[in-house]
Amino acid sequence: MSCQRHVTDPAQRARACRACLPGGRVEAWVGALEGMRPSDREAFVSARKDADWRVRWAAVGAEARLRGVTERRLLADWIAATPPSADLDACLTAARAAVEAGRSSADFLKDAGAKGPEAAARVWARREAIRKALELELYAEDETVRGTALAHLSGFLGRRPARVVMDALASRPEAGDGITAGALKVVAERRRTSVGRLLLDEARPADEARVNRLFAVYSRELEALQPELSGPDPLQRRKAVQSLRVYGPLARREYEHALGDEDRWMRVFAARGLAEAEGLALRPAAVQRLETKDAAVARPWLEAMVHEKGCAAFFLGVARDAKLPAALRGEALTQLADCDEGTRERFTTLAPYLHDSQAPVRAGAVRVLGALPARRPEVSDATSRALEDSAPEVVAAALEVVGSQRQSTRGDDAAGLLGSEHPVVRAAAAKALENIGRAAHVKGLAVCLREDPVAAVRVAAAQALGRIGGPHAAAALSDAATRDSDSHVQHVSREGLKRLGFGL
Repeated sequence: MSCQRHVTDPAQRARACRACLPGGRVEAWVGALEGMRPSDREAFVSARKDADWRVRWAAVGAEARLRGVTERRLLADWIAATPPSADLDACLTAARAAVEAGRSSADFLKDAGAKGPEAAARVWARREAIRKALELELYAEDETVRGTALAHLSGFLGRRPARVVMDALASRPEAGDGITAGALKVVAERRRTSVGRLLLDEARPADEARVNRLFAVYSRELEALQPELSGPDPLQRRKAVQSLRVYGPLARREYEHALGDEDRWMRVFAARGLAEAEGLALRPAAVQRLETKDAAVARPWLEAMVHEKGCAAFFLGVARDAKLPAALRGEALTQLADCDEGTRERFTTLAPYLHDSQAPVRAGAVRVLGALPARRPEVSDATSRALEDSAPEVVAAALEVVGSQRQSTRGDDAAGLLGSEHPVVRAAAAKALENIGRAAHVKGLAVCLREDPVAAVRVAAAQALGRIGGPHAAAALSDAATRDSDSHVQHVSREGLKRLGFGL
């Protein structure tokens, strides 16, 4: 629209105006017009009167290049040549361009030629009008315009964005709080911080009422996110938890809830977001959780550390710390499997922990074997020893490795462990057979599905039977789908039958 207003030549208008479409920038047409010959200087002069400062500033730049002078010099000349009663647009353009350059208007115009000092003085004289004009834009329909206005007002006044917003609230009704709160969110996202951090860093006791008004807006937004944060689709939940970043400390409750999500990436995103909300890097935040000496509390933080530089040294440092509980040390070793650092010497590093006196530590070390080549003799030998370990958690970890590496030659070993006295071993054996089971193993799995007293074991058996298939597997699944006392077992059995081509 600004192109059509300022470019009068039909041929140039047709070429210049379409430049706005690909980039979506309102001033894009100015650059397109600049490259045309003959130059339409009248269009540039006209564009300096545009309502959008971006168009005005682009026109100043284009005309300055055509004249062979700097943008700042032409800007200063424009301000100085304009009557004081009509110089607000020119002064406002200078104020906003200066903030974009990260400088004060006086400093920005200091080297703008002979008219620079006069232009700077004119801008300063207009500071109240500039403040009101930018404050008015805080309530524009376009959220991006509001965010830019807040950033420019903050820079021009030399105040933090949160202070500008709280000052603006003092003279505005609560009905408009959502608009102002949205502008602060835009600034927070641009600065890669959060509204919670901006407010907490700036707020004083006297600001309590205004801060509470903003908190109320953000609390409603967080409440609206709850269905997505707890929905059945993990991808939707991940997107929702990542959107919490802009709220920072205000979303602590949501982050802490997400730390217990069944989806690993949800837990990782929550840990990263919570660390940032606390103003910490991930490593010191993870170390704080290790101090709780609770493996369940530390697990999401260890999972997040997998993707950090120095992850191998970090996990091994936790594993070596004898003051920490064995469960926590074992969890650290488990995460080492997904760390890409130090993989060449991984087995040598791991060996002492495979013989540790604490079963959870041995189990964690065994799980790392799954990330190493199964055909290496030392890996195969360590897996065999683990399958014969006296601790059920170590045997279960070995079965996880057997299944994940699809060690088909160990199918009979896994089937034999379906009769273990420990439910964790029976469940792990059934899960391993889901990947390496054969027709000969169906009978044992069917017995598990029909007779095992632990629902988790029956679920694993049903999943394995649905994968192996065959008439005997289908018969066992059909029976469980109609007779099992556990609804989850029934559901998994029905799904297994569907996979095999049967319906109920």
